[in-house]
Formats: sequence, structure tokens, C-alpha cells
Amino acid sequence: MNAVVRAGSLRDDTDTVVVPARIHGRILFVPVPRRVVLASGIAGLAATAMPAATPAAATELADMGSPFEHFAQLRRVMIQTDNLIGPRHVLPALQQHLVSLATRRRSARGTDAIELLALETRYEELAGWFAQDIGDERTAHGHTAKALDASHITGDTDLTAYVLGRKAQLAVDTGHPADALGLAAAARRTARPGSRLEVIAVLHEAHAHAVLGEGGEAHRAYDTALALLVRAGSDGVWGSWLDTAYISTARARSLAALGEYEQAAAGFDSALAVLPPTYRRDRGVYLARAARAHAGTGNVTLAARIGGQAVGIAAETGSARIFGQLDRLDQALAPATGEDGVAEFRASLDRIVLHPA
Repeated sequence: MNAVVRAGSLRDDTDTVVVPARIHGRILFVPVPRRVVLASGIAGLAATAMPAATPAAATELADMGSPFEHFAQLRRVMIQTDNLIGPRHVLPALQQHLVSLATRRRSARGTDAIELLALETRYEELAGWFAQDIGDERTAHGHTAKALDASHITGDTDLTAYVLGRKAQLAVDTGHPADALGLAAAARRTARPGSRLEVIAVLHEAHAHAVLGEGGEAHRAYDTALALLVRAGSDGVWGSWLDTAYISTARARSLAALGEYEQAAAGFDSALAVLPPTYRRDRGVYLARAARAHAGTGNVTLAARIGGQAVGIAAETGSARIFGQLDRLDQALAPATGEDGVAEFRASLDRIVLHPA
């Protein structure tokens, strides 16, 4: 059903969640009272509150023997769960565990305290990523800034380099590509030469150049990243997922930003063909980006069909990355509403966003 709410009702409740809403023809992520979302017919979007800590939870924490592996395993499980269903239902649990981890870390001393702080830093960075993916930019910036501060305290330069890269990614994705260039450069300076962390920093630099319309610089940076990857060794947890296919997919996103839609569409189609089924949310992201690229080539029927597949995953996960691409696709397809499948796609998208009256 269409979710229609009164515009005035968006401001009269302090218990809010950030959700996609159709405002002046665009899909924007805005804070909305939870009760409004619960009454809207898309109540799944309301599931982002952090539950309060309970006395029982505090007792369990006090009785915990060695907490490091416990919290490390929890983090791994939450990453896997995010891959399947997106962050909207995972972020509250992660934030609750982050509170417990910080409590435990404050009572520790020596090496234990440093190890727990390093893990807490990874929790903060992951919380920033989850918040970004549900469209809550303020919370994303807050968690990521805390992660950067904590990484300096640990003295782990690998961790600092990684978080600087995340800040670069967050900057470009929130409309500040020039800032992203500076952050990516800082990440590369901090990373060990020849490491996968250096490759990650160069990838963030490449996409920032693309968003700024600097195609030559973007392509040179991607070529540099590929050359560095050939020489890079294993950095353990850092960039273990990096391979040439990942870089090709990242380049496809930049090609779309540069308006090179034919090559971008081919890149996303190739990525979708090999993406494991466990990466459900990422499939939605790639589908939405592929659909937008195909629309850019003029193949609106194919774009609408692929976009329709992404709509279902957007509804399941609440991913702002999917919604953002679907909004751009919606704008691109608006002049072609009479073409096969376009009206159906636009109607299906309308059904999963709020419509302030």
C-alpha cells in the first residue's frame, strides 16, 4: 500500500527513525516518528532503535570470562547477517553490543584494554557503515569519527589507514568528493607501502575523481590500484576481499558517474553474474546501479525490469545505496513512462516509500 502521512506529523515526536520518503518528487532519507512508520504499511523500516541495556545483560557481561573472542565472533556474525538482510535490523544489535564492549574495555587494563579498544574501533567503523547504508548520515559520521579517534589511541596504523579510507568513502557518498580526495591521500600516506590498504585508499581516490568529473585521473588511479594489487601481499583482515573483479566493479560505478554508461552496464552485469547468493543486499545495490546504467544507454525497458528486481531487495533491507540508485533511475525513466515496464517499476517503488501529505 502507499504510505501517506501528514507533513506536520513528521515533527511532533522525539522517537524517530530515518526512512526513505518521496519529497518534491525525489526520494530522500528523513527522520520520521516511529509511530508514523508503524502506521504506514511499511513498518519494517521502523526497526532501527537501540534497545536499552537490561540488568540481566549487565550481569551476563560481568560473568563473561574472556570477552575478546566473544565480541569478535559477534561482529563476524553481524557482518554475515548484514550481507543477507541489510543493516536496518542489524545496526540496533551492533550498537547494543558496542555499549557492552565499551563497558568491558573501560574496566580492563594493559594489553587487554588495548586489544578491546582495537575491537571497539572496528565496531565503531562497522556501525558507521551500517548507519550510512540506512541513510542516517549523522550517525554514520559520528561512529566513523569515533573509530578514527580510537585508532590513534591504539597506535595501530593499519587500523587508522582503513578508517581514513572509510571516511573518504563516506565523504564522497555524502556529496563531498573534494574532501574525499584529501582523506584518501591521507589514508594512502598512512598505509604501509605495497599493502592492500594502499590499494583501498587508491580506489577511494579514483571514485572521488570520477564524481568530480575528472575521468583521466580516475582511470589512472584505477590502473594504479590494479598494479598495486598484483604486488600486494596478504594483510590478514585488511582487504582480503580485494581482487581484480572487485576493482572492475568499483570502476563500473565510476564509469557511470562519468556518464560512460555502456561500459558501466557491462561491468555491473558481469559482477551480478558471479555474485554469491549470500550477498543479498549487495545484489540489490548492483542491480540498481546496473539498471541506472542501462537507462543511461537508452534501454529503458531493460532498465525498468532490472530496477524492479532491486525494488524488492530495497524493501527488505532499507539500504540507502539501493534507494539512492532507484531514485536516480526513477528520474531517468520519468519521460518514458509509456514504455514497457516503466510505469510498473515506478509504481512498485512508490509503494515502498513514505509519501508526506
